[in-house]
Formats: sequence, C-alpha cells, structure tokens
Amino acid sequence: MTLWVFLRLWSLLWHLGLPVVLLYLVWRGRKDALYGRHLAERFGRYRQRLPGSVWVHAVSLGEMRSAVPLIRALLDRGETVVTTHFTPAGRREAERAFPAEIAAGRMAAVWVPFETSWAYAGFFRAFRPRAGLVMEIEIWPRMIFAARKSAVPLFMCNAQYPTKSMIRDARFTLRHKLMQNYAGAFVKSDLQARRFASVGVPNIAVTGELRFDQPVPAHLLGAAERVRPLLAEGRPVVTFASAVEGEDELYLDAIIAALGHPSRPFVVYVPRKPERFDDVARLVARRGLAAIRRSESLDATLAPKTPAFPLWEGGALSGSGPDLLLGDSLGEMYFYIALADRVVTGGGFTPYGAHNIIEPLALKRPVIVGPEIHTIEYPAVEAIAAGVCLRVETPEALSEALTGWPGPPPEAIESFFAAHAGATARTLAALDRALTRR
Repeated sequence: MTLWVFLRLWSLLWHLGLPVVLLYLVWRGRKDALYGRHLAERFGRYRQRLPGSVWVHAVSLGEMRSAVPLIRALLDRGETVVTTHFTPAGRREAERAFPAEIAAGRMAAVWVPFETSWAYAGFFRAFRPRAGLVMEIEIWPRMIFAARKSAVPLFMCNAQYPTKSMIRDARFTLRHKLMQNYAGAFVKSDLQARRFASVGVPNIAVTGELRFDQPVPAHLLGAAERVRPLLAEGRPVVTFASAVEGEDELYLDAIIAALGHPSRPFVVYVPRKPERFDDVARLVARRGLAAIRRSESLDATLAPKTPAFPLWEGGALSGSGPDLLLGDSLGEMYFYIALADRVVTGGGFTPYGAHNIIEPLALKRPVIVGPEIHTIEYPAVEAIAAGVCLRVETPEALSEALTGWPGPPPEAIESFFAAHAGATARTLAALDRALTRR
C-alpha cells in the first residue's frame, strides 16, 4: 500500500469513526468528567492564541512528566509553550506543574485535535508553533503531515524504538515511511540512534533521557520522612509503583508470601490509573490483607488523620495495624517511593512492558522489574548491568527478591544517576541546531 492510499483510507476511517470516538469519550467521562470537557478543542477550535510557541505533544501522564524539565527550560529562556494531550492525566499534570505560566498566558494545555486535516488546521491557526516535539514515540499520520503542510518542523523527542516495535514494523514498513516524514529525532541512546537511522529517520541527535532531569518535590520527601515511622516502625518497606491491570493477583501473591518472612515488610501499593483505585481496594480486601487507603488515612498535606481514622492512635498506628497502604492519589509518586527501601515498578509482568524506573533511582532506591522491559530498554539495560536494578523473570523470583535481594549501596545508584543526567540541555541544543539548519 502506498503512503498516499493509506492516508486517504486513514482519513476515511477517522471520519466514519468519529461518532464511535465521541461515544468512547462520553463513556470514559463517566469515571473522569474531564474527558467530556473542552470538546471543541478536539475539533480544532481553541480559545487561546499563542503564535510562535513551541508545541509539546505529551499524550498522557508519563509523557508529560518526562517533558516537565524541558518545558521549564523553554519557559525560562523566554519561549511560550503549548502542550497537547489525549488523556485527562496528561492535561492535569501540565496544569499542576505550570499553573502560574498558564495563568500568565505564557503556556496553554489543550487537547490534541482529532486525526483529521481540518482539526489540525484549526490547531495550527490558533498556535502557529515554530516547532513541535512529540514525546516518546507517537506515530499519528495526520499530525505528521498536517505539520509538514503548515511548515512546522516536527521532531520525535526523548525517543526510543523498542525491540518489539522494530520486529513488528519490519513486517509492515508503513510506520517507517511515516517516521521518515518527521523533521528529526532526539533520542535516548546511541543504540536508539542506530535503530532510528536504520529505518531512514533524518536528523538524529543523541540527547539522553529527560526523566533524569525531573525535579523532585521536596515537600513529598519531607512528608514521607514524617509518616514512615508511623506506618512501619522497624519494618522494611516495599513500594509497588504503577501496578497495572493484569498484575494485581501476581503481586498480591508475592506480598502475602513476603509477609510470612521474619522481616514482615510493610507494602505501599500504587495502581497505575485512578479508575482502578476502588477495584484494587476491593481485591486487596478479598485477599484478607489489612490495609488502609491514603485518601482515608492522610489529609491533603499527607499528615495522619488522627481523630478521623480508627487505626491511628495518638499519632501512631496501633500494634495490630495494617500491612499495606493503598496509594489512591495522583501526583504523589515521590511520596510513595520515598517511603520505601526498594521499589517494584509495574508493567513488567504484562506484554505492555515495564514503567519508568528513574523516579526510584532519583531517590537512591533500588528497583525490581519484571521480564518485559522493552518499553524502558534505556535505561533499564544499563541499570541492570550496573546492579542498581534487578530483573526477575518469574513470580517466584519476585517473591524471593522482595525479602532476599540486598540491593546496591546508595552511592552506586547516585553514581549511575549522575552519569545519565543532562538530557534537557542536550535537547535544547539539538533543537536549536535543527532549527538553525532549516
């Protein structure tokens, strides 16, 4: 199939499917009302006007968090920025991280338009960006070609090309043709540069991983220092960060086994999506685990609700207190990680792959991941080789690692982290060089 034919079929599919997409947004809006708000933006109708801005597309929460240090650097040097998102989690993170800049009109956080040429035309009329940065590897045909038509150089940013994606795309090379129409790619490692070059992507620069430059909220670390003795005095703590659907039973089996160990670790369990919080709470209760929820036991400042929650007695938990804290909140991952002695990053026991290991490493916590690391090949491969991350292949190995893996010394993690920082400055320099060449 030629690219021309594909684009016509893609457009037809989107126009015919728009009612289905709208129904999907209404359905998702039953759990998160933000899905149904600002719908005009998805059709390319925007109230804001930010001509000459730098456009950052961060589809959801993870991509937006990785973009935060880069956006901060762009704003600090006088740029205006527009971010586009598909999910409420991504949009909320942009609004949470940059409220003053949004209020001052220096930044806008909006929905990405639907995959139609006319919706993108409305977006480019409103913002007329001087460049676009697509976080990670998002391949949206109309986005790519609408940017080209509007003479907006569009770059993949913080990009990696996972092994599984390469294998799949080798059979159907259409994605290669689409990627070749980007203006360039700012990639995470030399390996990723070779991969993108092998499929014809132009103007590649190795800039590193932006998540190594993420700011760490000091107030969350302080709250963890105060709360940990109340939760788990004298006990090791294991945090399960970003546990995804399909892993819960496996993780709970490992947790129950670990609770039989003499050390009896306290567990912090953080589901990946807010819509899973109640379901996971019910599942934890069915497994007979003594648990409390962050939303019920801690107030907005992460201080204990001493009179409100019966398990708190005089500022400390009773002797028969719980073994698990369910992290049912958003934007507090560093708090949950700071409580821990070691962290299990979710996703690695599903085909979709493991999530970010950099946040734990930033706090000098050793990390455990499941077998599927294709989504985080960089820096997981390097972290495993350095001994700061442990890859476990089976649920049994995970159970053993929760109480049996000694982990590396903090200075080893600190050294690894320092060696991989600095991606923000390298990305800005690469962007400036690319725009100068045009």
